[in-house]
Amino acid sequence: MKDHPGTDLKTVHQIANELEALLGPGVVLVSQNEIDLHTYDAWPVASKWKMQGKHPCAPDLVVRPHHVGQIQELVRFAVREGVPITPWGLGSSVTGACLPMHGGITLDLSAMKRTLEIDHANHMVTVEAGALGSDLEKEVNGHGFTLGNSPQSLDRSTVGGWLSTRATGQFSSLYGGIEDLVVRFSIVLPSGEILNTPSAPRYSLGPDLRHIFMGAEGTMGVITQVTLKLFPLPAFRYLEAIRFPSVEAGIKAIQSIIQSRLHPFLVRLYDEDESSHAMVDPQFHDCVLFLGFEGNHAVAEAEFAAALEIVQQNGGSVLGPNAVEAWMARRFDFSTIENRLALTGGVAETIEVAHFWSGIYPLYRELKQVLAPYAEEVLSHFSHVYPQGTSMYMILLGRQSDDAVAEKTILTVWEKTMAICKKHHASIAHHHGIGIARLPYLAEELGEGKVVLGKVKQALDPEGIMNPGKLGLG
Repeated sequence: MKDHPGTDLKTVHQIANELEALLGPGVVLVSQNEIDLHTYDAWPVASKWKMQGKHPCAPDLVVRPHHVGQIQELVRFAVREGVPITPWGLGSSVTGACLPMHGGITLDLSAMKRTLEIDHANHMVTVEAGALGSDLEKEVNGHGFTLGNSPQSLDRSTVGGWLSTRATGQFSSLYGGIEDLVVRFSIVLPSGEILNTPSAPRYSLGPDLRHIFMGAEGTMGVITQVTLKLFPLPAFRYLEAIRFPSVEAGIKAIQSIIQSRLHPFLVRLYDEDESSHAMVDPQFHDCVLFLGFEGNHAVAEAEFAAALEIVQQNGGSVLGPNAVEAWMARRFDFSTIENRLALTGGVAETIEVAHFWSGIYPLYRELKQVLAPYAEEVLSHFSHVYPQGTSMYMILLGRQSDDAVAEKTILTVWEKTMAICKKHHASIAHHHGIGIARLPYLAEELGEGKVVLGKVKQALDPEGIMNPGKLGLG
């Protein structure tokens, strides 16, 4: 077992035997295949590690429990032995959030995926944390509901993973991020105790304890059960693609739409370089907005009409719904990034940041300029909009001579992007989490908040066994 504060360096074989006796057969996994499967997530740097045969974040063994009691026993054992635990949903993190920085045990929650209750009266669903997003969405669709949370990773991510990284979906402009969609959850603390957060439409019981654990990436405990809000399936939907003369004009239009208190479910503004990908038309090189409204017919129709007036006032011209409908059918497709990374020397990265409306265009302009030397294509789009600002994606596609150079290039892109965000006082993260990718830049962004976070970690996890190293803790 790898060195970690508190461990007596028992062998992996000894730890595995003791855990199997404690948890039962079939739960403790030590095969090389299982280790390999839990050594890399969807972070492009991890992809380059794998292609070079590097494994800096391999677990020593994997535990896949079937019920909460096994997690409690595992956590208590880990505290006694000083063995690190890193929670794992389905390994779809794009920042290294689920990779163990200090070896130890990867806690794979994918077997805990039952739907426990669908509450029709109160529009809620309760599930185990390992529930796959697409399976759950299909299930609640059968009851006339939608989750409202629809990340691109819907078919490869879990409910627990959404909470652990403060995820958000493609329709967040209407439904909100995961922090808006969660009602309550249960978490196994590093002590082995279970914390059930309060359950009410809203409550005033001091600080909201849910926010200690959402976005903590497993550093404060293991989320095991979640209750989410549900929404009726929309009766009507309006979609439109809109051409703009410039990115700046498009930004002004979506700012005006959202500050007018209209509620589009879909807002995606593509710059002139990404628009050809969005339109699936290599000859299209204008800025384009994909816009959508859904829900009650009269309300959606009225808001859609009001939004189109704003669009026209800002120089937009409608192109029809076909391109948006085609995107809706393929919106979970991640193959452009995956296929590029699979090439020897392939470079691909997607970094999402956020800023206020007053600063987002200057940030965009400088990022496009500074990142241009590192890829053949530097693409950008704006989505997840708020009255105060928006998130922005920078997507790079390129190729280097080999995977070592590609890895270095991707890390340089991160360094440059984070530095420019700091210069513009923008947030370095919107919803992909911190993981390993943003770890070098986190302390400066948090400021004194890092001290507070460390004190919370020390109080909850004094032995430092939960995902040590992540968030700069442990």
